Amino acid sequence: MRLEIDWTRCDGHGLCARLLPERIGLDDAGFPVLGDRTVDTDDLAHARRAVSACPRLALRLEQAPSPATR
Repeated sequence: MRLEIDWTRCDGHGLCARLLPERIGLDDAGFPVLGDRTVDTDDLAHARRAVSACPRLALRLEQAPSPATR
């Protein structure tokens, strides 16, 4: 899974960064900055909590693209 932000929805409340600081930081204006977007199994519950807490539904989890099969 990986984290994605819909910038047309994000208002910079910062809840995501408080709930998932190991993956999400905040810029000077308070908007999220994603580090590694990939969410490991160990962090999945925390990531889901951050997604659920977003008041504008701007943060989401998506299936990470699988490598192309040759």
